[in-house]
Parts: sequence; C-alpha cells; structure tokens
Amino acid sequence: MMLDYRARYITVRQDSPEVSHSKPVPEVDSAETDDSDLDAFFSTTVDSDQSKQSHVHPMDVQMAVFHCSDSFFKQNMITKLSQCQYAVPLLVPDPVSKHIECSLWTFRQITKTWKITQTKDNSNIVTMKSIPICKAETPMVSFFRLGSPSQSKSQLMSTLINNRHNTFFHRNCPGSTKSRHLMDGVAEIAWYCPAGKSSDAFTDCIAFCNLHGDALLNEKQRDILTEKSSVNVVLVPTLDKGDKSTAVISALYKAQKPLICLIVDGNLDTVETKKGKYRMGLKDRSQSDVSEELKRIIRNILSGPHASFQFETMAEVSGIRVDEDDHLCQKGKSAALKTVDFKKVDVSMVKDTFLQCQGQLWHEWCKKNKKLYHLTGHLEQEKCKKQHEMMQIREKQCKTSCSELMKLFIESLSSLKSTDREYFLKWTQILIDALCTDDLSSILQSYDEKWSEVLALKKKHDKSDQLKVEQNELEEISTKLQSATFGLEHMFREMGQIYEAHKSLEKPPTSGQTDWSKYPELAAELMITGHPMELMDGDAGHVPLTWISSLLDEVIKKLGNMRVFVLSVLGVQSSGKSTMLNAMFGLQFAVSAGRCTKGAFMQLVRVSEEIKKDFQFDYVLVVDTEGLRALELEGNTTLHHDNELATFVVGLGNMTLINIFGENPADMQDVLQIVVQAFMRMKQVNLSPSCVFVHQNVTDIAAAEMNMDGKRRLQEKLDQMAQLAAKEEGCDAECFSNVIAFDVQKDVKYFAQLWEGSPPMAPPNPGYSESIQELKTFILSKASESEGITLEQFKSKIHDLWNALLNENFVFSFKNTLEIAVYRKLEDHYGDWTWTLRSNMLTIENQLYNRIENGKLANVEDTYLNEEMSKPYKEITDTMTNYFNDKTDKEMLVQWRGRFETRIEKFLEDQVRGVKRKLDEIIQQKDACKKLDEKKTEFENKLLTKSKDLAHQLKGKATKDEELRKQFNTVWTDLCSKLTADIKPIEDINYEEDQSAILQVLGFERALTEKSKMSGCYKTISKVGDYSKYVARHNTSQQDNEKKSDRIGREKMSNVKDKVVQYVSSWFQGRFPYEEQQQIKSLIDDVEQQSLDAIKSKPVATRGYNPAYLQEVAKTAKEKVTEFESTRKYALKKEFTVDLVLFVFHRAQSWLTESHKKFKDSNDVHVHVESKKEPYYNIFRSFCKGSSSAVVFGELICEKLKSSTVEAVCNKTAIDFSGEMKCNVQAFNGNKLNLEKHVLKSLAEKQDFDGFITYIRNPRKQVEAFIKDEVKKYIFKGQRDKVQSILKKNVEHIKQLVSRALFDATEKIKTQGGDTDTWVEEFSGLLNNHLTFDTICCQNFSDINNFDFLKEEIEKGLNFSIVMEMSSLSLDKMKEFRNTPDQILIDQLCDCCWVKCPFCAAVCTNTLADHNPDKHNVPFHRPSGIQGWHTRNTDQLVIDFCTTLVASDRNFHPHHDSEESIPYKEYPKAGGEYATWTITPDESKLLYWKWFVCQFQQQLEDHYKLKFHGRGEIPSEWRTHTKEEAIESLGEI
Repeated sequence: MMLDYRARYITVRQDSPEVSHSKPVPEVDSAETDDSDLDAFFSTTVDSDQSKQSHVHPMDVQMAVFHCSDSFFKQNMITKLSQCQYAVPLLVPDPVSKHIECSLWTFRQITKTWKITQTKDNSNIVTMKSIPICKAETPMVSFFRLGSPSQSKSQLMSTLINNRHNTFFHRNCPGSTKSRHLMDGVAEIAWYCPAGKSSDAFTDCIAFCNLHGDALLNEKQRDILTEKSSVNVVLVPTLDKGDKSTAVISALYKAQKPLICLIVDGNLDTVETKKGKYRMGLKDRSQSDVSEELKRIIRNILSGPHASFQFETMAEVSGIRVDEDDHLCQKGKSAALKTVDFKKVDVSMVKDTFLQCQGQLWHEWCKKNKKLYHLTGHLEQEKCKKQHEMMQIREKQCKTSCSELMKLFIESLSSLKSTDREYFLKWTQILIDALCTDDLSSILQSYDEKWSEVLALKKKHDKSDQLKVEQNELEEISTKLQSATFGLEHMFREMGQIYEAHKSLEKPPTSGQTDWSKYPELAAELMITGHPMELMDGDAGHVPLTWISSLLDEVIKKLGNMRVFVLSVLGVQSSGKSTMLNAMFGLQFAVSAGRCTKGAFMQLVRVSEEIKKDFQFDYVLVVDTEGLRALELEGNTTLHHDNELATFVVGLGNMTLINIFGENPADMQDVLQIVVQAFMRMKQVNLSPSCVFVHQNVTDIAAAEMNMDGKRRLQEKLDQMAQLAAKEEGCDAECFSNVIAFDVQKDVKYFAQLWEGSPPMAPPNPGYSESIQELKTFILSKASESEGITLEQFKSKIHDLWNALLNENFVFSFKNTLEIAVYRKLEDHYGDWTWTLRSNMLTIENQLYNRIENGKLANVEDTYLNEEMSKPYKEITDTMTNYFNDKTDKEMLVQWRGRFETRIEKFLEDQVRGVKRKLDEIIQQKDACKKLDEKKTEFENKLLTKSKDLAHQLKGKATKDEELRKQFNTVWTDLCSKLTADIKPIEDINYEEDQSAILQVLGFERALTEKSKMSGCYKTISKVGDYSKYVARHNTSQQDNEKKSDRIGREKMSNVKDKVVQYVSSWFQGRFPYEEQQQIKSLIDDVEQQSLDAIKSKPVATRGYNPAYLQEVAKTAKEKVTEFESTRKYALKKEFTVDLVLFVFHRAQSWLTESHKKFKDSNDVHVHVESKKEPYYNIFRSFCKGSSSAVVFGELICEKLKSSTVEAVCNKTAIDFSGEMKCNVQAFNGNKLNLEKHVLKSLAEKQDFDGFITYIRNPRKQVEAFIKDEVKKYIFKGQRDKVQSILKKNVEHIKQLVSRALFDATEKIKTQGGDTDTWVEEFSGLLNNHLTFDTICCQNFSDINNFDFLKEEIEKGLNFSIVMEMSSLSLDKMKEFRNTPDQILIDQLCDCCWVKCPFCAAVCTNTLADHNPDKHNVPFHRPSGIQGWHTRNTDQLVIDFCTTLVASDRNFHPHHDSEESIPYKEYPKAGGEYATWTITPDESKLLYWKWFVCQFQQQLEDHYKLKFHGRGEIPSEWRTHTKEEAIESLGEI
C-alpha cells in the first residue's frame, strides 16, 4: 500500500508444522566406494516429498487478500496495484461457487494519463489525455493459452508493455511456484500509455488482457474476452488439426476480429494468412525478437479500423456478476446520480450556478473582512459600515443557499447510513471527475501552450504589447482552470458557507431548506471516518473560522477532547507532498496535476491500539497545503500568500515537513526564505514546532559524500535565510538553530525520485517507498516525545494564528488564546495558594498578638514565623509541583514555573515581613504604654477596693437598686476626681482650624481658603473633566528659558515661539490640550496617593494626632505643584494648590479621626476610668447583696474576658468570612480579570456615572469600594444565616477553649494546691494564644477556696455575656477590631497589576503585580474618549478603540509634544510605556463600552467640556445595544 512494487515478491510461507521454513538440500545415502558415489551423482531421482512446496504462490496471496476484502479496500488495493504498473483483476471466478465477477467498482478510482503525438502543418502536436479508465475507449488485446505451452504468455505480455518491469506475474518471477490455486480463470488487465515520444511502442493507449490458466478450461471468460477485444492473441504448443484447441482456433479464425496465433514449438516465419489473421512460430527465436514482431503486428492491425473497448460495457455482459450490482453500491450510485445532474450546464459554470455561496459573495466577504484590519478615515464609522456590508453579503448567501445540488447532497448525507454514505461520496466524486476530466485536460493543454509562449517572449526580453496580451490570456485560462476544477471539497466548502451565513444571522431554516445547524455534525462524522476537510479556502485565501470551530466542536462531542499530534506539510506546488502523505499514512489527498491541493486540508489518522502505548496522543492530524509558488497565483500577491500559508500551517503543527523538490538552489532558496520567516515568527510568539526537511527527487541518494555536501549547502542556505528573516522581522538570529532546534544531520531526509523510469509507464521507485517508511519511523519517533495538543487547543490555535495573520504585522497581532486560558487558570490557582498562606499567617498573627497583649512575648523573630509557616508552605509548594507536572498543560506551564515559584516564595517573605512589622509596632506600643497600663491597674485596684468597702458599709442598709445606684454615683464621682485630678484629658482634633492655620503658614490668604471651603469644589477635584479654569497664563520662567536659547538661532527660536503661541492659545479658545489635562490628573492622583501613604505611616493610633502630619503633606503637595509647573509651558492658579491641599486633607480626615479616637480610647485615663463605672457598679451591687467573693470574682473575670472574647471571635470570623467569600462569591473566586468583570457589571447595573469616572481615573479605589460593598451585602443581606452560623461556630470554639482552661486550672489547683493568684496565673497562661487577659488584683479575693464553684460561676457568666454581646454586634463594632473581612479581601485581591493602557487607560488584568517579562495586557479595551482623549486643537472626543487603531493605517504621537509620529500597527516602537503593552486587534463586539458611551454621552461631554462629534461621532449602530446586552458581553472575555 506504500507503492513498493517489490511487496508482490515477499515470500509468504505456510504456517504448518510439516513445512520447514528453510528447505534443506536433500542428501542421498550411498556406499562408501567411489563408483557408488559416482552413480549417485548421475542419478536423476531423489527421495523427497515433491507434493510439498516451501511457500505460497505470490499471486495466491494477492487474490486471497482480494477475496477477503470489502469493496472499499478492494478499490484501494487495485488502485495501488495499477499505480505500481501491475496488471489488475478484471474477471474473477469465485473460489467456492465458481461464479465469475467483473471488478468494475474496484476500477473506478483508476485514472490513466497519456500523450498522443499528431502531425499538423509539418509539426508535431502533443495532446495529453487524462481519463478515468472505466470511461476510456481503448483497443484491447486479449491473450489466451490453449494447453500447456513451454513459453510464458504473461512474460511475453510484460515485454510488450514494459521491458524492465513485470506487469504480469509469470513463472520466472521471484517466488513463483509450480502450483497455484486462486489464479486460474482470473483475467487480468493492464494498459500501455504512450508518453508522446518517438520511442513509444504504441501511439495510443491500449488495454492488454491476460486470461490466466488454460483457456480451454475457462470457456466463459474466454468467450467474454474474445467478444470484447480488438485483437485476440492465442498461444499454443503446436498447431495440429486434431488437437483439442482446433475448435477454438477455428472459431477465432472465422470471426471478424483480428487473430494472432503464436506457436511455441513452431519455427514458422510470421505469415498473414488472411486479412487480420497472423501466424508466428516462436521456436529458436529470442523473446525480444518475438516482442518486437508482435508489437509491429499489433500496431499494423490497430492502424486500421478496429473495435474499441470501454470498461463500463462489462456491466452489459450476461452470465457474470458485476460488483457494482451490489445493493449498497447501487443505492449510493442512485443518490449520487440524482445529485450530480448537470444537464445543459457547462462544467466551468457548475460552481457559479449551484455553489453560489462560495463564489463571488464569499470572496467579497473575505475582502471586506481583511479590510477591517486596514481601516482609514473615521475608523469606527468605517468599521460599522464594513460589518453592515458583510452582514448584507451573508443575507445574500442565505438567499442563494437553496440550490438543488446542495439540497440533494445534504439530504443524502443526512439520510444514508455510514456504508451507504461512503458509496454515495465515492460515486459523487467519480461522477464529478468524469464530468470534469475532458474540460480539465483541454484547459491544462491550453495553459501549457500559452505558458510556453509567455516564457519564450520573456526569454527574448520582448517588451511589446504582445507579452501583455499573452499574459492576460494566460490569466484568463488560469481563471477558467479554477472554474472547471470541481470536487467534493467544493461541496463541503459550500456547506461551510451556508452554515456561516445562517449562523451569523441566526436564521432558522425555511421550508424547502435543509437544517443548516446539522451541517457541522455531518462533516464531523466524515472527518472522523478519514475524509479530509478544508481548513483554509485556497481560492479566497481565507479560513472560515465559524465553520471550522463548529466542525471541531462536533468532533470533540463525538470523540471527546482527544490529544492529536499535528503534522503540517509545506513545499512548492507539484513537489509530491500529497503523494508522500498518501503513501505514508494511507490518506486521500488529491494528487493529480490537474487537481492540486488548493488551500489547506486536515485529515485525522487514528493511532492503532497496537502502538498506542508508545504515544501520548490518540490521533495524528495531518495538514496538507496548497503548494507554495503555485502557478495559478503567479503575479497575484504570491509572496504574501505564501508567507501567510506557511506561517499558518507552521504555527498549527507540532512538526512541519518541508518538502524540497529537486536540487535547484534557486527553487530551494524561495521556499527556504518563506519557511524560515515562518519559523522566525513562531519563535517571536513563543511557539516551538519542530521541523524535518524532505529533499525529494535526488539523483543519487546512496552516495554519502553527496548527502553530506547537500546537508552542508542546506545548512548554509538556512543560516543565510535566518539572517535575512531576522532583519525583516526586526530581531536577532545569526543562524537557523537560533530560530528553532534543528540538527542538520538528523532532521534532513533524502528521497529518491518517485518514478523508476519515465512516466507514464514507470512504476514507483522502491527506494522512494523505503524513504517513506524511514521518514514515517523518524516522525513517529519524534512524535513519541511529544504530548501533542488537544482538539480544543488545536481549535484555539487556528483562531489565534488566523486572526494574527489578518493583520500585516503577525508578531504584534498574535494573541495565543490557549496560552492566555492556561495562564488565567494558573492565576486562579495562584490566588488559592496565596490565600492559604495568608489565612495561615493571619491565624498566627492573632495568636502572637494575644501573647503580646498578655505580656508573654517581648520579641518576634523571623525564624519563628518561618518555622510556623513551614508546614503550610511545604503543602503549597508540593501542590504547585504537582500542578506544573500535570501532563495536561505541562509544556505551556513550564515557561511560568520558575517565576511563580519565586513569586510564592517572595509572597511568604512579604507576609512574614509584614506580620513582624505589625507585631513589632504592637510591642513598641505596649512598651510605650507600660506606665499608663500600670497606672490603669493601680486605678482599677483602688476602684475595686473602694467599691468593696462601700458595699460592706451599706450591706443590709440599702436594698433597692435606685438607692444603691445613688450611693455608688456619689462615691464614684468623688473617687474619679481624686484619681485623675493631676491628669489632663486627651483633646479631640480641631481639624478645621488646623487646616486654615497650615494653609496660612504656606502663604495662602485666609479668604481664598475660606472661599474654597465654602464652595466644596475641592472634594471632587480628582473627578473634574476640565482643568482649564485652574490654568493661569504662559509660564514666564519657562518663557525666559526659551529666550536664553536665542544663541541656538533666531529662526529656530521663532518656530518654537510660534508653536508655544499656538499651543497656549488653544485653551483660551476653550480647548485646553487633552495631554495637559491628563498630566494635571496624574499630578492630583500622585499627590493624593503619596499624601495618604505618608499620613497612614504615622503612629496616630498609638501616639495620637499631631498637626505637623498635615503640615508635612501640605508642604509636599505645594512642592509637587511647583515642580510640575517648572516642566510646563503654563502656570497653575493659587486656587489649584489650595483645592489640592484641601482635597488631600479631606481624603485623610476620616482615617485620622478614627485613628485618633482609637488612641484616645486606649490612652485617655478619664475615658478608661469612665468605661469601668458600670462593671464596678455591678461588683458593688453584688457585694451589697451578700454575694460571695467567688461570685464577684467570677463576674470580674467575665467582664475582663467579654471584650477579649468578642474580639477573638470577630478576628477569627473575619478570616473565616474572607475564606468563605473567596470561595463562594463569584467576583472573588478567580483572577483579577474575573474581579474586573464583576466591578463593571455592578457599575452598569447601578448606572453609576460617578463610579465609572472613579473606575476610569483610579480603578483600584473603585475596586476596593466594590469589595467593601460586596462584603457588606454578603454579611448583612445575602448570606446572613451563613454568617451567623460561622459566628456561632467560633463562639462555641472560644467557649470550649475557656471551659478547658477553667477545668485545667481548677484541677491543677486542686491537685497541686495554690491560692487565687496561682489559679489566675494558670488560667490566663492557658489562654495566652487565644485571648487577651488584663491583670486582675486578687488581694480582695484571697478568701476564695472553692475553685469548682468559681469555675461554674465564670462559665455561667461568660455564656450569658458572650451571647448578649454577639446579639448586639454591629458592622461598625466589627470595624473596630484588627482584622476585617473587607480589608483582608482587599489585601488579597488588590495585590496585582494596576498599570494603565497608554491609549485608553484600561487597567492591566494580570493578577501578579510584577509580571515581568510578560507584557501588560487587557482583553477589553475601550474608546480613548472615555478618559478625555480628543483630536488635537479640536473639541472632538476620540471614539476609536485601541484594538481598532492598531489594525488601522493611522499614526500617533507618543507624547503630546512629540514631533515624530508612529504607525499604530507598530506602537511598541514608540518605546517607554508603549513597549510594555500587548494590544492585539480585536474584532469582537465590545458592546459594554459602546453602550457606556451612548448611555452617558451627555455626562461625559459635560464632564470633559468636549463633544462626541466630527471624527468622534458615535456610530448609529452603537445606540442599538441595551444594558442587558452590554452586561452579557462581559462574559465573552
């Protein structure tokens, strides 16, 4: 099946124990005398079993396979035999029933090509014919033998057809045996096809038929052949009248058909006894003489009138069975005949008549689609217009999609079962080929003639109009050739276009139409069974992405997401690519010269179960391509087409075969340049396919020296091409191995020429078949090292490569969707890993905080924190290792592995460093407040003693609560006054006064400050759209500097002044430059962020507020404004600086106020003493009512533990809440892109314009606000029950800890003894890690000795106090504690990249803050006008998207004062921030921002004091989108 004709001679031995595999030479026993030995030597007999033979006759093997095969394999087998120039069975008797079958169906794929030379006007004209052999009308010469002549008839016939090739197997062929079982009665047929040369044996195609066996015994076959033949040739031992053969010869002699009688034992000369009746003796004549004489006789006979033979007429012969009469075959044929009914339609018009969707309409659509990437003028308007026109074309396609041909074709595909469908498709192709053959042959003949004329004129350097005329005629013939080329692939292409048209319009099928939604499923079934499917339409030069995606989706549905190894093939046209693939894998790619592969086709080859264990994939997916440098494309953007095709298939393949034909360096150079550039592009976009060079048609592949020299020259060419490609692509490469891993010793294969001799009669070269097998083994060996890719990944690659190719700059435009998806998934996991580390660290932080507060820890070491985190860190690193080693995406993940492992390590270091810093601050605060804490303890002891004394005084005297309260208040007020008499209370912040004083110190008039305060405008300075009101005049200092540069030249200075005047005058006309607006916005944002960072770094919560903090940030803000002005050509009014400083104060106020309140609550003795009034009243009242010391002490402990317990519960709950929300809130359980989508969705649902502006200006601020809002909703609305459940669980946990500590402390006192102090120390020690526990003076409770009773009282009181406290817990109360869920989630989710797009300010969606070397990217850009971009010197807001601009032919200035302009397509060349971004042309709808612009047009115009008009006019199509559609579109990214 691999076209190795030597396979026929492979010895097949009988698998029998009686038969030895090596036949020994028999030995003869003899006496020991010399005479006896001599007698034995002369003996002609030997004792051996002559009935046994050592192997099976080769033709028996062939016929056994034939009989055991189904009709499709038979057809394939016979086609291969014919290609090997072997005879094929015409009439075959059944081995059992002896019924004769005619193999008509098996011949249907055979096409023969030959050339006829005719003389006209004293010149020879060669005409080529290429006809399906079943349709060809040729003379047929039939050979019979009568009896058993000594000479081989089959050998004689072979010499007539090909002297150097055994067309018919004969007795002298290798492997022949005396007996055969399945060949007798078989009639074989072969064809002689002339090459149009003087050396041809015959001038026209002739069929030679050979009846095997004795014709006397195979009467039926003999009669059929004698009736159908043009000439009968009979081979007899002798010619005697009394012989058995006499009757047969007599009948043939009397018949009208010419007869040639060959007499083996006769030595007669050739005699024509009667017109057309010849007799020739063979005795004592060489076979070559006989052959030449026989050729002369046959030529002579056929030069006159003669009968012709057409294969299809065999179906009319009675008494035999024709294989095409099979019911299934006839059913398929009937359906095909009904479908392929082109009566009264010229073949060249079939496609235009019946397949209109793929013709002019599809080509127009493709052109418009490509123009979307080369927009000019009003980009968005032009884009909408083109898209509308494309939809109109789709409408037209829908209207023309109801041709009878396609309707019948689809109905047959849908209704027929799998076997019937195979017959139907085969018959359809057979009928189409039969219709097209004549036209194609004549057109190709015309093309060849015209091409020769054009070449002749070019050689003469003819510059006359004649050359242009001839070239135009050649182009017309080429167009006609394309129109006449018609096959199944065009019908499948039409299916794809019908599907794409209806799919884009979502039109349901109308009455009379087939269901277009089922088309991908039908095509998928065919692809799975091995049919090639078109990947790229070569005529239109376009990939129908919608159709291909749906087709592959259906394949995935049926097979699963199988792994495939993609093998791509590239090479010049007609270089044998398809022939090589067909021979290597048994594929079905079209190979004839008139039907060269057009475009790119893909075919699935299943990996057999026997070898599957050696591979990591299930299928090989072969991509065969239209040849590079195709003649049909000459002069029609050939190089661009070739580069496009090469880049596409190289990018798709795991391996690419580069097929080079011949040894012409010039031809090689063209191909290598294209291929090397394609590999260069793959390197630049991080794709790494392997490659193998196949050098076909090499004259002497056996010579090692020749091979080495060839490889050296190839290596030199590749290196040279790599340098050229690197220069063109703008990158570095000194040699080809810099571009791709390549070993010239292993990755270059040499093939012998395909034909052993000159076609059309030459058989395939056996060396070619050997080379095919070696190459296949090499490919599979390389493939075994690859994991391949999944079908889903293959589909994504098709999208990515083609979308990038539509742009001129492939590298800048390529977007690896598959890689992006894998990276986003990795980001999700990274978020989970960091959350695990963060939550563990928060737990450790809480424990250490409690120990610090309890005075049990004075220093926190890094080593301790790292040791505590070592276990969770080890678990995370193990999980990461398993994830990166997972086979699914291992090859793609490896590029990020080191980076993410480093990031996790750094994340842990940052967490350790951050926690240590916080705890060190707490330790410092604890040390700073040590004296105050001692004073508090002293006060509390005095309060307790005084309360106890007063209670003993009043014991039994006052019983009512009102009386007790009155007595206690009197004593309490007096006591507090005495205790705090010499301590000054901490004052509240006088914020307003401080602000005014600071601004006055900075030199701003109080009136100006008060005016700004009264207006309140300063509060929204960061959201202002137009800052022109703050601009004062041209900057005089800047002007002075410019005057000093007069030395450079007055003319240059004059130009500068003109530009300055023009520049400055622009804002006086109400058009303050957009770039300057952006600079002022950036100044405000920077000052705000720096000021807040500076304020928040101050120890306000631990040491209190100081006006110097505000003075510091105010001074910094003023300095920043001065610094800013020094670089601009204008000055800012004082009002700007005042508003900016007030804005910073305003932003810092809430944080300062809250922090100072914390400081006051913790450090003001007056506040502290007052907070103890109620607890000590309860102690006083208990003493008054006679409660024991244990009861009162229990109440005191409960009071001490209450706030600590609540804080512990809240801190633990905050971590648990955060984890719960991280898992269950959709906005929080993914990567940053996922969070962004939910933020945008929330803004759209609320239609919150101010929120949008905040998001555009300061996205992080809006994201943080969103997180806080989501947390609030989750806790108090959405999941209140779940929150209560978590709270309850944590309360129970704390209660259990306290109960355990109470039990253990009490048991220890009971067993080891001790007093109240001992018990308190033991109890507080057990809770060190979990709760803070203030010091308690036990001297007032030294009489307690029943610690069991104390334990019960504490448990009872604690249960009550915790329940009461938790039931009244509010969000504000929770905010007072160290950890809050919103802040934990903000820390987790906002630690990412916030860099903005330099064009539209869309924020980078990478989850890692530092993701170098990966560039910034965002899948969802927006119109630049959203953030205020407008056309220079106009009030027109920009409406264009970045993704549209980078596909256009426009230029931009990297900076507002840049002289140089850069093409948008080459934006990274602008350097700086532009070079750090990846912006790919995106033709998705981007509905969200279109809706936003339309919805908030007026607000945006008012905000920026600019308009959406002129070049910034909003396309009317944008206004059709609804909010729901906009939100839904977010799901597409």
